[in-house]
Amino acid sequence: MATTLNRFLKLRSVSALNKHHQGLFSFTRYENHDSLPSKMPALRSTTRSFLDFYQFGNKKAIEDERTRLNDEMNRGYFADMKEFKDHGGKIAAANKILIPAASAMKFPVLAVTFSNGQSLKLPITPNSNEVDTESLAVPKVSLVCLSFRASSQEMISSWSKPFLETFGNRKDLQLFEVSFIDKWLLGLAPIRKLLLRVLQKPNNNENSVLQRQAVYAFGDHYNFRKQIKVLNLLTGYILLLDKSGRIRWQGFGTATPEEVSQLLSCTSLLLEDQ
Repeated sequence: MATTLNRFLKLRSVSALNKHHQGLFSFTRYENHDSLPSKMPALRSTTRSFLDFYQFGNKKAIEDERTRLNDEMNRGYFADMKEFKDHGGKIAAANKILIPAASAMKFPVLAVTFSNGQSLKLPITPNSNEVDTESLAVPKVSLVCLSFRASSQEMISSWSKPFLETFGNRKDLQLFEVSFIDKWLLGLAPIRKLLLRVLQKPNNNENSVLQRQAVYAFGDHYNFRKQIKVLNLLTGYILLLDKSGRIRWQGFGTATPEEVSQLLSCTSLLLEDQ
């Protein structure tokens, strides 16, 4: 009897203990599951917001790069060369008259470097920080010649030489010949310094008040080219800017005698208007 009673009590204790453990584990599982739903939505929302923002930024950058690559592939070297053979760099005739100020496009800000290492931002306007220097005043008119490849250097000279000969005694004009150097290696500081030293050109207009200023633009200028609608990198671009930095006249390629006359005439008119 005693043995049976002890066996019964033992079974009851084990049963009670098992129920206690089951209740404990069940409560623990319930507590964990109950706490997760209240925390997970916020966590998921935060993570999703961050990822969506990150992906949005990536999508825009990827889309911009895709557009650029497509544009560069469509307008590559061989396409430029084919066009160059067809028109010799004369992608369009120069303006015969001044572009009205109201419809003239502003020349985009462009950082350039002189061969002595000094830097400057074009265009030079009354609101520009560059005019604080003693040697640089706000010009009434600026002739900016853009050369993206060495092949266009002679084209640039066909415009700048007669411009210097005609307005060499004027103090209220500026003449810039900008050479673009887009190779990343040449843009590194030590190599750039050496390159600028090599590129130094003698001053052939010492007796002229108006000086031809050779400057260099380093780096990627894709956006700059898009803004001023540069279509062919093998030709030269000649831009006449007014005092406010607006493009009032433009020419392309090698100048013809008629186009040189138009440039000089438009410059004189612009000087009178400023």
